[in-house]
Amino acid sequence: MLKFLKQVVDYGKETAQAAKYIGQGLAVTFDHMQRRPITVQYPYEKLIPSERFRGRIHFEFDKCISCEVCVRVCPINLPVVDYEYDKATKKKKLNSYSIDFGVCIFCGNCVEYCPTNCLSMTEEYELATFERHELNFDNVALGRLPTKVTDDPMVTALRTLAYLPKDVMEPHDLPAGSQRAKSN
Repeated sequence: MLKFLKQVVDYGKETAQAAKYIGQGLAVTFDHMQRRPITVQYPYEKLIPSERFRGRIHFEFDKCISCEVCVRVCPINLPVVDYEYDKATKKKKLNSYSIDFGVCIFCGNCVEYCPTNCLSMTEEYELATFERHELNFDNVALGRLPTKVTDDPMVTALRTLAYLPKDVMEPHDLPAGSQRAKSN
């Protein structure tokens, strides 16, 4: 008889503990239900990357002196610099420059150590393709500047991803100069 009562008491304790954990989970759920949505409707709304965002690399052909510093500082020896040495002027003449963004880890070392600043990071992050070989950019493709999110007429740019103020449901309904609410 005592064994049966002990099992009933243990079952009651486990039931109370399970109810407590369910209550804690529902408390978190109800807390999040009170918050405003922070979803970005991606193709039509885009977040503006931060200032130091490391996106696709931009290359300026005329500035490059074929020193190959970018190749030496790259952790995976990625940039391919093709040049020929001109014996008359004793200088290298750049023929082509390419980077395969399918392999690039976007560390930014090549940009940081370039002595002529012919490389720079852009805010372009949409590099998805159907074919892997399309990610191998030559000097012509690297020389094209991407369109900025703020300049694209088809896209509404959202400044930051944060919770909206209390009575605002749409991020574009914010009055000019107003601050977004801080997330907890």
